[in-house]
Amino acid sequence: MTTIRSHKGITPALGERVWVDPSAVVIGDVVLGDDCSVWPMTTIRGDMHHIRIGQRCSLQDGSVLHITHASDFNPGGWPLVLGDDVTVGHKALLHGCTLGSRILVGMGAIIMDGAIVEDEVIIAAGCLVPPGKRLESGHLYVGSPCKKARPLTDKERSFFTYTAANYARLKDTYLVESETH
Repeated sequence: MTTIRSHKGITPALGERVWVDPSAVVIGDVVLGDDCSVWPMTTIRGDMHHIRIGQRCSLQDGSVLHITHASDFNPGGWPLVLGDDVTVGHKALLHGCTLGSRILVGMGAIIMDGAIVEDEVIIAAGCLVPPGKRLESGHLYVGSPCKKARPLTDKERSFFTYTAANYARLKDTYLVESETH
């Protein structure tokens, strides 16, 4: 099986120093920015709309990233867009939503169609962000459906770039290992 797959003549575009695990799948109209990492069993499927992922994003094990196609029910559809320094926890589901930069998506979180997450947000593990919901910058969101829990601390705000850099370093070790085999 090929990890990077074209669909309808469109091949995913990978920035510099991107690592995609051999068990992950990236399909179609997808752009991954520099220093991104796509971990085992992750699916990124840009088959009926586009997916744009910024720099230093980590898409962790078992995550699913997809779009919402255009239809009579939603004429424009919803692409999937992530800014820079976004860490997506294990088994998260992002579907036709827009995330800004410096965001932590907790394990098992679900972010639905048309949702917008502003910069510097933590979405707790297991959180459900309903369709069309907007999450304001600088807050922690918890629950199903999600609710604003509290403002982020300075320490939490500094964690966004720390964790993005940490995963960028880790994926570099995988890149070196794959080049030597």
